Amino acid sequence: MNTIFFYRTALLSFLTIFIIGNSLAQQEYKVLDRWNFHKNAQNALYDHYAGIAFELLKQRKINVDQIESVEQVLERQAQIQKHLKASIGDFPAKTPLNAQITRSINKEKYIIEHVIYESQPGFHVTASVFKPKGLSRRAKLPVVIYCSGHNASGYRSPIYLHKILNLVHKGFMVLAFDPVSQGERLQYIDEGSARSKIGGPTKEHSYAGAQAFIAGSSQAKYMIWDGIRTVDYLLSRKDVDPERIGITGRSGGGTQSAYIAAFDERIYAVAPECYITSFTRLLQSIGPQDAEQNLKNFIEYGLDHADFLWVRAPKPAMIIATTNDFFSIQGARETASEVKKCYSLLGSADQFSMVEDVEGHASTRKNREAMYAFFQKSLRNEGSNSDVDYQLPTEAEMQVTKTGQVRTAMAGKGIDDLIKDEAQKYFEVIEKQRNQKELHLSQTNEYVRNLMHAVSVDASEEKVFTGKIVKERHVVERYILKGAGDYPIPCLWFKPNVSKGKVLLYLHPEGKSGLLQDSLALANLIDEGYSIMAPDLLGTGESFPKDYRGDAQINDVSYNLWFASILTGQSIAALRAHDVLRLTTMAKEMTGYDDVSIYAYGEMSPVALLASANDPIFNQCILEDALLSFQTLWKNTYYHEKHVHNCPAGIVEYTDIPDLIQIANVNKVVIHGSTDKGDEYFQSGAWKRDLEWLKSTSSKNKIIHSDDGTDHWIRYLSQP
Repeated sequence: MNTIFFYRTALLSFLTIFIIGNSLAQQEYKVLDRWNFHKNAQNALYDHYAGIAFELLKQRKINVDQIESVEQVLERQAQIQKHLKASIGDFPAKTPLNAQITRSINKEKYIIEHVIYESQPGFHVTASVFKPKGLSRRAKLPVVIYCSGHNASGYRSPIYLHKILNLVHKGFMVLAFDPVSQGERLQYIDEGSARSKIGGPTKEHSYAGAQAFIAGSSQAKYMIWDGIRTVDYLLSRKDVDPERIGITGRSGGGTQSAYIAAFDERIYAVAPECYITSFTRLLQSIGPQDAEQNLKNFIEYGLDHADFLWVRAPKPAMIIATTNDFFSIQGARETASEVKKCYSLLGSADQFSMVEDVEGHASTRKNREAMYAFFQKSLRNEGSNSDVDYQLPTEAEMQVTKTGQVRTAMAGKGIDDLIKDEAQKYFEVIEKQRNQKELHLSQTNEYVRNLMHAVSVDASEEKVFTGKIVKERHVVERYILKGAGDYPIPCLWFKPNVSKGKVLLYLHPEGKSGLLQDSLALANLIDEGYSIMAPDLLGTGESFPKDYRGDAQINDVSYNLWFASILTGQSIAALRAHDVLRLTTMAKEMTGYDDVSIYAYGEMSPVALLASANDPIFNQCILEDALLSFQTLWKNTYYHEKHVHNCPAGIVEYTDIPDLIQIANVNKVVIHGSTDKGDEYFQSGAWKRDLEWLKSTSSKNKIIHSDDGTDHWIRYLSQP
């Protein structure tokens, strides 16, 4: 491109800004206006994954309804164990707990021992043991582990302490521990305010949880392991009866208690409160919750809430629920009915029960007394189950660490360090494999094929022409294309008056408005004779999520929507890549042009690369301000939330973006700028090494990298 071209484009850009600004004011570039059938497009992303889940859950129900014998129950239990293990992955090896009692608080009828132990090396768990007084030194006590809900203070919440003290006064030892990101275990601390930089517990869980999913792990795995190591700590004490261990908790504590009991056979009795429902009712109502409440491929594996109790039958279990909880009572009742059948088939119907009361997401006297009675019976510690008010310990008495936060009180690891450690192991394998180019690229191709094939795709490719806008030098046609699922893809097709037989597919996180706002690019592309397709891929533009955002909305990114895709085993990035291929097919069929290139801005780069790897249709792939390595998302404690939706869960186990660039079926890949600048990936020289590897293993001139910030990506379209 010469100087005359840039002067000309400057003038055109001014005219385009004026024209587009005026057009936007008239909303003439909106595609779905007046199409009532698509008025719910802003919820299409949620509806798509909920729809997939509903079909999987229907099949699960059919399978479960057919179980009529002990042998079938045992067979299903084995399947549940297998799938739970696959969903969570391997737990780490057990290492020394290095338990220490930081101090003891001597109360009139009980003692509080504040404890710190390591569930993994350097990963400290803060906990308190409440032990009744007046017992023989040789007495072995029944124990109830108490798991806290999403409360910033952890188990120090007054209602949690109320239940704990009632259990203690009834002769139980109670161990309550802080879940990660709660109580004295905040992970992202602002030392000035001693508060979380991310937000409350749900946001901290999801922020770390997304990072863990990408790195091939999960938030749930770390939290379950904390619980398993808590049992290890209890069994190291001489005052604990190993045959009489129970677990309970409300809300997020209900989640933890259900999980931990499902994975640890040493827990005899479980009573999750205000959590158990069913995924059908959950998805019909409040939607997926924060990270640890979603296990990878869980629904795809044919699992549901009931399976946390199925897998441990016939050991004692109780569901504690409230009628007005946001966790659907209908789902809780349906799950209870299913689980009751399982226990009945095993001849142990009396070992399962459900109690409910009329209340919201809260604890009630009726439910508390039912819980006390449940543990008194199942853990053989009979007595009165009356709910009594006791004077609670003070805030100062409940502090476990010197500073009130373990991350500032002692040297150790945070959850981000655990994630880095896991991801690093995978990454080291990938780096070694790169020395065997053909084998490595073959494995990367296989991973991408499996990722894409996992997505359910509708074979129909209906398109609807909805109108035309005539400009001086080009026309704009509006289309609605049916996506890979039952949702619309609004698309603008810019056609120059003088075409040179080339098509550019323009992908932007803001959808087609990204091109409308980039007046210089639009004017230059029209001048170069490109037909430009600018779609609103699912979840962008006119289908940007509106009604459902979830409890983990961080910087306008709904993590919960991404969790829905993880539950069903279908990546958002892969789904969008399928839609890109459909759009490209449409462009070729309607124009007859073979010269099709793809441009992706920012977080859309993985989508473009997945599409490019699956169809040898693109001439060029241009990545501007792109994510250049998934290392950026697991090596940095604070990462860019905007990339989450387009990062497949577990991708770090198999490949990285340079590998996707390498297998792209294109003549040329242009890398123009990056969002990774300034982080460890760049500072350590890793990108420089990856770029050298790309260039040394690619065909001549396939990889073009520009990062000086003085040119425009349009320049590279006209270069051979």
